[in-house]
Amino acid sequence: MKRYSRRTILAGLGMALSSPVWAARGAHAAQDTTIRIGYQQYGTLVVLRHSGLLERALAPAGIRVRWSEFIAGPQLLQALAADAIDIGETGNAPPVMAQAAWPDGLAYIGCSAPAPHGEGVLVPASSPIQAAADLKGRRIALNRGSNVHYLLLALLQRAGIAWTDIHPVYLPPAAGRAAFETGQVDAWAIWDPYLSAALMDTQARLLVDAQGVTTNRQFLIASRPFADRNPGNVFTLLAQARQDCVQWAADHADTLTTDIAASTGLSRPVITRALAQLALRPAPLDQAVVTEQQEIAATLFHARLIPGVPDIRAIVRGA
Repeated sequence: MKRYSRRTILAGLGMALSSPVWAARGAHAAQDTTIRIGYQQYGTLVVLRHSGLLERALAPAGIRVRWSEFIAGPQLLQALAADAIDIGETGNAPPVMAQAAWPDGLAYIGCSAPAPHGEGVLVPASSPIQAAADLKGRRIALNRGSNVHYLLLALLQRAGIAWTDIHPVYLPPAAGRAAFETGQVDAWAIWDPYLSAALMDTQARLLVDAQGVTTNRQFLIASRPFADRNPGNVFTLLAQARQDCVQWAADHADTLTTDIAASTGLSRPVITRALAQLALRPAPLDQAVVTEQQEIAATLFHARLIPGVPDIRAIVRGA
């Protein structure tokens, strides 16, 4: 079987990283005073950020929170490896790819319940494409190394289509939407809130979402050195804040929608739809979740997207 160099793996993830970066993270003092958290426009952390619950939970320990927004999971993991953040949230595929390249670099510290309607494949409303099988030979936009990379791979495999039978066009969300709207691609694999925005603001049709294909969980990932330190018992406080955030979001739905719409520049109806697809409630990092991730790892390996099948259980921490 063809072997993949580190350069190939990094290119596949969209990360210009190397293993010494992970080792450098141990240079922090034993007690941090600021926890650096990466979030995206989709996921549980964006809601937690707007709630302010984590700041209030950490304040008695003298710990502050600094938030940084990222466009997608691979870019967020790049920041994690570059020592720009301590904790972040991504979809299911990026941490598997990262672990394959850096077995001791990161740790799973939490996850969400399934949210299969939060990602999908879009086609123009007038497109003749009616099923996943019709994607053969088509140009499909997607963010390389993201959760939809795995979604598309799994959809094609179920339809009996090889990856080499499509023409992937690797674009971040904004460029992907532009290519989709101007007809430069035939389909677009994308997640919320970009998915909801395209459905509500463009002539797009949902070909298929992740229902029955993958759970589309969100995972909290920490750098391994930070996970080893866990200053101020941050993970326990984070887990409680995430749990409390479920009720907070229900009680402040209108304010939350307004605030996220203002911060993203998306309309309230788009945010309302996206939030409705989001599984805000935390889920246990149990054997069922590990098995899901292990199956994703095997699929990515057989598709030659990673050089080996990492042991997911080896880097799972409680949260």
